[in-house]
Amino acid sequence: MPTVRHADYIGSWLEVLREDNRAIVRAASQASKAADWILSFLPDVDGIGTADDEREAA
Repeated sequence: MPTVRHADYIGSWLEVLREDNRAIVRAASQASKAADWILSFLPDVDGIGTADDEREAA
């Protein structure tokens, strides 16, 4: 049942956050880095650069 699994997933995050209120920030940062790494393998299409290109330009 998807609804039960969603509730369990949210519940597990609530438990983590009760113990460490910065865990969500670290998880989001790691997810962003992972997404940037994956996207770095895509070719540059129509002049749209990757996240690495944007960081280098800054």
